[in-house]
Amino acid sequence: MSKLNIKAPAPIGLTDIAEQAAHSVEMMSQIRSAMLSPTTHKAAPIWNLSQLALLLGIEKGSLTHRMGRGDLPPGTLNDVGNRRQFTLPEVRAWVREYRKESLRPSGAEAVTISIANFKGGVGKTTTAITLAQGMSLLGHRVLVIDTDPQGSLTTLFGILPDAEVEEEDTILPLVMGAEMSIRYAIRPTYWDGIDLVPASPLLFGAEFALPARQTKEEGFEFWNVLNYGIDDVRADYDVIVIDTPPALSYTTINALLASNGIIMPLPPSTLDFASAAQFWSLFSDLTTQLLTNRGHDKQFDFMNILLSRVDSSDATGAIVKQWIQSTYANRVSVLPMEIPKSAVTASATVEFGTVFDITKYDGNARTFKRARDAYDLMVSYIETSVQAVWRRQVESNAGATETSGRSATVLNRSTPAEKEAE
Repeated sequence: MSKLNIKAPAPIGLTDIAEQAAHSVEMMSQIRSAMLSPTTHKAAPIWNLSQLALLLGIEKGSLTHRMGRGDLPPGTLNDVGNRRQFTLPEVRAWVREYRKESLRPSGAEAVTISIANFKGGVGKTTTAITLAQGMSLLGHRVLVIDTDPQGSLTTLFGILPDAEVEEEDTILPLVMGAEMSIRYAIRPTYWDGIDLVPASPLLFGAEFALPARQTKEEGFEFWNVLNYGIDDVRADYDVIVIDTPPALSYTTINALLASNGIIMPLPPSTLDFASAAQFWSLFSDLTTQLLTNRGHDKQFDFMNILLSRVDSSDATGAIVKQWIQSTYANRVSVLPMEIPKSAVTASATVEFGTVFDITKYDGNARTFKRARDAYDLMVSYIETSVQAVWRRQVESNAGATETSGRSATVLNRSTPAEKEAE
């Protein structure tokens, strides 16, 4: 075998790494500007009359007739004057009117859902943003919290974590004790009905701040910081979606213990299956140490496995799916839909988007419909779980009122007793 004559690479110093980092940020900014031209900001899609009727589950003629009452947004004609268009706020106004009975009832508060998995590349961030978008299209008001220092979710909202997110914009001031409520970091997004708490690489500091506070502050519970921090805004939203880092870190533990429900995206591959088993084992060990051994408990309303990145042509994947179905057949359940590994999702992500951002797909229409239907079904199923939690909250709140003679202000009881007394 002939020997290759390869020049030895030059040593790389810390200054070189800093220059590479700056170049990477600049390159990312240029790519975003090109993808989101001419504004460099993301814009929500526009719906036509047929798409709105489909979203409402009514005939196009019925929608046209209903517009005659004049109490809902009429939309606007396009530049040619041959098609009526509706903005996202207008669409959500129609949806909230037609789905009044499905919205959060009086006496209930936001249901918090964490999207979690040990591994990266399983569809966590895509699941988080599509769940938020889908729930907003059902009329709900959603808060999305990005707790991953990589900031992938923040990027999908058209915000560059490295260049446009400061420490005070993230959950870090909450983690460090400078803030008591998450409200300071909440910002609106391009998508009506969704607010965001963004992330940036600065969030890595949370992994040092939380154990430091645990050591120094008597009675401090590092695992409850985010739980207490969102108390102040639970009544402002219907659903809170938390995207977590791909590790069982201090930040991930905070997200999980602040949640009513957990969704684990899980591709049907052997390594992902094994990683998921490790996740549940470590999570169990941690909750035993942090809660059970201290005489506390934590009740989750639901825990779901979402089959993600499913390749229908993969024979090995079919076998692993059987393993998953057999393993998660009790309290942790597998959702009855599969998110396909699709060119639709890949192309949307390249343009800082999701299937819900796409108004017209240039590729195969059946491929797009298959992907969109899978996400719609996922959102619909999760909404059913959320509504069940609301019913329990209302019943619990009514029972507490009857017993104490006053309204229960924090339904999930996350606020410490001394804080309530204040």
